[in-house]
Amino acid sequence: MTAPLLQARGLTVRFGGVTALDALDLDVHGQEILGLLGPNGSGKTTFFNVVTGIYGASGGQVMLDGADITRHSAQQVYGAGVTRTFQRSRLSLPLTVFDNVAIGRGPQLRQGLWFNLVKRGALRAQYDETVARVHDLLRTFNTGMADKLWQPAGSLSMIDRRRVEVCRALVSHPRIVLLDEPSAGMTHDETRELMDDILAVRSRLSPFAIVIIEHEMGVIQRVSQRCVVLNHGKKIAEGSFDDIARHPQVQVAYLGSDAEATA
Repeated sequence: MTAPLLQARGLTVRFGGVTALDALDLDVHGQEILGLLGPNGSGKTTFFNVVTGIYGASGGQVMLDGADITRHSAQQVYGAGVTRTFQRSRLSLPLTVFDNVAIGRGPQLRQGLWFNLVKRGALRAQYDETVARVHDLLRTFNTGMADKLWQPAGSLSMIDRRRVEVCRALVSHPRIVLLDEPSAGMTHDETRELMDDILAVRSRLSPFAIVIIEHEMGVIQRVSQRCVVLNHGKKIAEGSFDDIARHPQVQVAYLGSDAEATA
């Protein structure tokens, strides 16, 4: 296997006396789908937050394609090709679908008062190109979404809101997308439909790596190529879904000490 695209080495995050990540080593390879598992409070979302520059690391290092991004701001991490979604919806509901997706292009666009006032032709061309890109992405992701381009996000169903959030993460053509519980608030059928959309658009665009946090084990089993399991901020297992499902420490972490007695 080629060198990892994303590497965490000794990654540690402390909040006062609480250690959320404890010297974590974790690799994400280019174009793979990695399932990140663990009970609540195990450090999964903290890992996403420190990789994307929302939290600072207390120790250790995060490398992206060989470059140290440990101290990068969220904007710098985004510019380097790492995007994400959140467990709770982060849409601006009064704004249109287009506005919510186009926000994901913001750091790539020319902006500023001088450009907006003087370079009117360039501004219009940039706007038209963004409209075309967002429309094409929505149509590629799910054909029905392109027809909702100018609808307020607040008028959408939960699954369509999730689609908008994923498209916002994809519009900048990232190398890695971090998905934080994309099934939250949805039915099993909606979850399957959303994951089918994600896998389909991934096959049509330049392949990108996905790291997915998900409590729906059926989703992880179906889409992941490799899994990493955290507990109390430490990696306790790594391998295929079938391998980690049989792992004694994983069974204890999810099911309690009784699982250890019967393992």
